[in-house]
Amino acid sequence: MKNREINAIGSPTYFPTACSIQDEYISSKLDLSIIIPVYNEEENIAELYERLCSILSVLDKTYEIIFVDDGSNDNTFQEIETIPDSNIRIIKFQRNYGKAAALSYGFNKSRGDFIITLDGDLQDDPKEIPRFLEKLKEFDMVSGWKVKRQDPISKTFPSKCFNRLTRFITGVGINDFNCGYKAYNNYVVKNINLYGELHRYIPALAYWKGYTVGEIEVEHHPRVHGESKYGTGRLFKGFLDLITVTFLMMYKKRPLHIFGGIGFLLGFSGVIISLYLMVLWIMGVKIGDRPLLMLGILLTVIGAQFISLGLIGELITNSRNNDDYIIKYDIIKYDSYELENAR
Repeated sequence: MKNREINAIGSPTYFPTACSIQDEYISSKLDLSIIIPVYNEEENIAELYERLCSILSVLDKTYEIIFVDDGSNDNTFQEIETIPDSNIRIIKFQRNYGKAAALSYGFNKSRGDFIITLDGDLQDDPKEIPRFLEKLKEFDMVSGWKVKRQDPISKTFPSKCFNRLTRFITGVGINDFNCGYKAYNNYVVKNINLYGELHRYIPALAYWKGYTVGEIEVEHHPRVHGESKYGTGRLFKGFLDLITVTFLMMYKKRPLHIFGGIGFLLGFSGVIISLYLMVLWIMGVKIGDRPLLMLGILLTVIGAQFISLGLIGELITNSRNNDDYIIKYDIIKYDSYELENAR
């Protein structure tokens, strides 16, 4: 418990003993990290921990359980603190920052070779963890699929529509982007940048980075304690974030391609209209009072602005360090004959 508290609050530099304990804690590697974002789940903590222990006790792996309290205003943090287990790490946010922030911080602090994320509402069953770990032998990350989702139709129907749209746009062939029950190899989570509501699109972000994405069916339980933290407002946010993810996947390195393409289309239309009106003017037709004249000028100006915006984006992109490539292998193979001669 001391190690956990030291790392959570940060040790002053004038406590060398505490700092050495903290450094040792950070550097030690584990087989498995389980990250659980929680927000007002005080009634579920004890039972969730018991279910986790019943599975982890037979896995024969070193592990840590990272609870990220996303600014709960009930006794969630106190409930976690009462659990007498040195494998538990507790992180509490000052206020509610959202699930993406909780996952991102958990990813950064995780020490396991394999990462499991699940919700703290008891709807995800820990018994699926061995199946996730087995599937990670084939894929870089594995997403859960709640085939028989135990939620009202007000949540399931919009979710199905959202998943179909996301699958179509991103090209990632999984059925349930919204499922928080996922498994990763450590190197995947260390190379994904989460913010806003982008936790829904982790499979797409991983796929974009070049990682393989798999999926397994998982059992889903109805919520017994507490209330759902997601309302209809998440659909609008999710759609906006889908636009963000699509833009990042396709045009992050080449913003001129999208802005320039739109600008060229609008500007070209404006030029064609203007040329048409100029021909009419040469033929003696009055064009000063035609709405088409204003449309032609407007399209030309807007097109130029879009192209300028794309060029500015290119300047910003090229002024930053864009070497965010992920190297899978870097092997130098020496010729034995050359080595012999070098001696």
